[in-house]
Amino acid sequence: MSQLDSSRPAPVQKSYDLKVWLVFLIPSLIGVFLFMTPVPSGEIMTIPIAVMAKAIQASFSDIALGLIATIICITGVMSLVFSVFKPKSLTKFRLLNHLFNVSWIWLVTRLFGMAFVLLTYFQVGPHAITSENTGLLVLKDLLPVLFSVFILAGLLLPLLLNFGLLELVGTLLTKVMRPLFGVPGRSAVNCVASWLGDGSVGILMTARQYEDKYYTQREAAIIGTTFSAVSITFCLVVIGQVKLEYLFAPFYLTVCLAGVVAAIIVPRLPPLRFKKDVLIDGEEPDGNAELVPEGKTLFKHSLDVALTKAEKAPGLKGTIEEGLHNAFDMVFAVLPVVMAVGTFALIIAEYTPVFQYLGMPFIPFLELLQIPEAEMAAQTIMVGFADMFIPSILAAGSIESDVTRFIIAAMSVTQLIYMSEVGALLLGSKIPVNIFELFIIFILRTLVTLPVIALMAHWLVG
Repeated sequence: MSQLDSSRPAPVQKSYDLKVWLVFLIPSLIGVFLFMTPVPSGEIMTIPIAVMAKAIQASFSDIALGLIATIICITGVMSLVFSVFKPKSLTKFRLLNHLFNVSWIWLVTRLFGMAFVLLTYFQVGPHAITSENTGLLVLKDLLPVLFSVFILAGLLLPLLLNFGLLELVGTLLTKVMRPLFGVPGRSAVNCVASWLGDGSVGILMTARQYEDKYYTQREAAIIGTTFSAVSITFCLVVIGQVKLEYLFAPFYLTVCLAGVVAAIIVPRLPPLRFKKDVLIDGEEPDGNAELVPEGKTLFKHSLDVALTKAEKAPGLKGTIEEGLHNAFDMVFAVLPVVMAVGTFALIIAEYTPVFQYLGMPFIPFLELLQIPEAEMAAQTIMVGFADMFIPSILAAGSIESDVTRFIIAAMSVTQLIYMSEVGALLLGSKIPVNIFELFIIFILRTLVTLPVIALMAHWLVG
């Protein structure tokens, strides 16, 4: 794709007043600080919004489970009311109609989420649903974290999205992101926010930009499944679980290298390759949107695009309203899906041999890569589809080899698609991927990253 279009007339240079510059700079700098600036938190580095999310989580700790259970039940009941009775007195409210008027697939998913959360919260019913390794793990350990992140991300994401920052970064990085990964340059911001903060933030940013018609179906699917990377903080937790903290630097280097290789290869394979290059409403994207007009430098064009966005930005009231809408959307729409899908996946992992059987075909592949204790390692490969942390837990208790534990820890991070969080978030969003496609992407990421990780492990650890 050419970055210069000589057939286009030289643009009229437009000047921007101080107000537009301030509208661009102040919210964007605050957003960069909150979402992308590393700050110390105890012995680790994180980002301010993660610190704020932990503070919210701590302040709501006494009522968090009851509040989350109530929200999921309200979502289930209201979705049933809207789907069955379609009350005109309620459907006229745009936000309520958006939140609760869903297809039958999502209605069933939300009702399962409601059933699971009630059984788990009151500790009644089958132990397979309510145990600390299934429903209680999702309700007690995962949902309070997501709840606090959703509230803050929903309220504060407009700082990154609405005032020109993504336009500036996206235009500048198009020459890198488009040829390498087939996505717009603005997706780099999603990746950085995930890398420094939380993968759920990256997915929420991607979903929001897809709905706003900045990404095509193919681009949204690629970014959501490839660039919503695991945070540095969680990588520290994983490597600590397998008791290899002293290898964190080579471990994170390995994760980054394998992630880049997967980001280059997997989007060029089915199912991502066959996603349509159309917007959410089926329209064709503007083919000239990324071209640099004749007579402009790349930086000058990037700045002009950013300032034009800032000039059209909503005021304080509009930004607050949008933030509240985002927060409600995330909390009510996504939490029930995470509860339903996450619990179901963990039940399969905990109480059936499905993932163990699925891992058996990988034994020859692991032996070919000269990975010690290949048979035990194979059992951990597929279980990562249910939850990212389970492989490291299994490895810590059953595998002696440092090389193998290093490989399993790195693999669980680079597989990326796990149903207790990332997978459920993707399914709960409007990003066009289904559970079968997520499983295929999970397998592809495993096959692509495993040789890279094994090579690095033999070099760095063996």
